[in-house]
Amino acid sequence: MSSPWSLVLSAVMLASALAVALLRNSKTRALPPGPPGHWLYGNAPPTSFAALTYAKLADTYGPVVSLRYGLSRVVCVVGRYQAAVDIMSKHSAETADRPRVVAGNEILSKGLRVLMTRAGDRLKRNRRALHAFLQPSIAATYKPFQYKNAKYYILDCFHAPEEHINHAKKYAASIVMSIAFGKTTPTSYSDPEVVAVNTCLARFGAALRPGAHLVDTYPFLQYVPGYGAQLRRHQQEEYALYHGQIEGVRQKMAKGDAAPSFTAYMIENKEKLGLSEDELVYLAGSIFGAGSDTTAAAMSFVMMAAACHPEAQARVQAQLDKVVGRDRAPTFDDEEMLTEVTAFVLESYRWRPVSIGGFAHRVTEDIVWNGYVIPVGTEIIGNHWAISRDPDTYPEPEKFKPERWIDEQGKLRKDLKFFNFGFGRRVCVGQYVADNSLYINTALLLWAFHVAPVPDKPINTMAFTDTANTHPLPFVTSMTPRIADLERILGADD
Repeated sequence: MSSPWSLVLSAVMLASALAVALLRNSKTRALPPGPPGHWLYGNAPPTSFAALTYAKLADTYGPVVSLRYGLSRVVCVVGRYQAAVDIMSKHSAETADRPRVVAGNEILSKGLRVLMTRAGDRLKRNRRALHAFLQPSIAATYKPFQYKNAKYYILDCFHAPEEHINHAKKYAASIVMSIAFGKTTPTSYSDPEVVAVNTCLARFGAALRPGAHLVDTYPFLQYVPGYGAQLRRHQQEEYALYHGQIEGVRQKMAKGDAAPSFTAYMIENKEKLGLSEDELVYLAGSIFGAGSDTTAAAMSFVMMAAACHPEAQARVQAQLDKVVGRDRAPTFDDEEMLTEVTAFVLESYRWRPVSIGGFAHRVTEDIVWNGYVIPVGTEIIGNHWAISRDPDTYPEPEKFKPERWIDEQGKLRKDLKFFNFGFGRRVCVGQYVADNSLYINTALLLWAFHVAPVPDKPINTMAFTDTANTHPLPFVTSMTPRIADLERILGADD
C-alpha cells in the first residue's frame, strides 16, 4: 500500500510533466531567447545582484531575455531602451498588472502594499488617492519645506561631513513624514519611528529578491504548517507601526491641531475615496516607503558622482557662479536657468539607478514584439541597470556625462529620458516631489562645497546594497566650502 507521501510525490511529478509538456507545446516556443534551463525546474534564480546578472544576459541574448523558474513561471527581462519603449510604454495597458508575489505581498503585506497591488479597482482607488496629494500642482506647494530642509542638509554636511549618508536620510525622512503625517519639525534619522519604518522597508526589499523565498515559485508552500511564520510576525509589526501613525493623526484631528497631511486627507475623505481601514494604513505607509528610501539613496549617489567626477562637478559650479553667484543660495526660482544642475541629476539617475532591477509587471494580453510572443501571464521586468547601459541610447554608458542631457542650445533635451520612476501606468506617483528634492539638494550641495574623494579612502562606485531599492555602501568624501559665509547665508531665512 502506498504511503501518503509517495502519492503526493507522484502527483507532483505528474503535474510537473504535464506543465513541461504544456510549455513545450504553447506559444512559449516563440518567446524571446534566453539561457537554457533544466527540463523540470527551469533556470536557477540569481543568488545576488539580480540586476547585474540580468544585464549580462542581455549582452549575450539580446534586448529581451526569457527565463523559466519552476514548473511554469515565465519571466522576460527587458534590458534595452527601445525594447522598454516598445513593450513597457506602448503596451502600458497590457503590462499594468503585477504578478502574484506570495512572500513579499500576500504574507508580508496582507496583499495591500500599493507597489504590488494587482491591476483593478483597488489599484485605481489607491493611485487616485495618492495622485490627489502628489500631482505636480500639489507637489509645488511642498517646495518651501523642501528648501528649508535642504539647507539643513547642507549645514549638517558642513558640521559633520563624514555623516553625509545619514544627513540625506534625515532630509528624506523629514519631507516624507511631513507629507504623510503632518510632522513639520525636522526628523532625526535615529528617531525610533523612522528606524522602525526603515526596518520594515529593509524586510520588504529582502523579500523581493529573486529566489529569496521558494514560496514565490511554489505557492502551495504557504499552506505548510509553520512556513512563513517570521514573515507573518513582521507583517503584524509593520501594520501596528503604520496604524499607530494613523491613530496619532486622528487624535490631533479630534483636538483640532492636526497639520495638513496625506493621512488627514484620507481620514476626511475615506468614504469618498472608497478606502478600507487596512488600505488607509498601507497607503500612508507606502508614502514613506516610496519617498524616503529612494530619495535618500538618490541624494547619496549624487554625492558619489560629484566626488568621482570633478569635471562634471565643475560644469555645474561654473553655471551656479554665473546665475546665482556666491552671495546668496540657489532657489527653486533659479531652476529654469540651472540646466547643468538638472542634467547632473538626470545623469545620476541613469548612472546609478536606485530601483536597480525594476519591479515585475504581468502581461494581461499577448504582446508581439520583433517576431516573438510574450504571452498572457508572463512576468516582465524592465531592468533599470541594463537599460541604463544601452550603448545605442546612452553612448559610453559607463561614463558619467551630464552633457548628454543638454542640446546644442544649452537646453535640456526633450528626446532623451530614463525610466528611473518606472514604466507605463505603474510609474511612481511621487516623481514630482522626488525630482524637486533632488534638484534643490544638488543645487545647494554643489553651490556650497567642492566635493572630492579622500586620498587614502578611495570610493568604490560599485559598492551598493543588494536590495530592491539600492543604496551606496558608506563612503567618505571631502567637502571644502566654496562660500565664505555659508552658515550666515543659509540661516538668513530661518
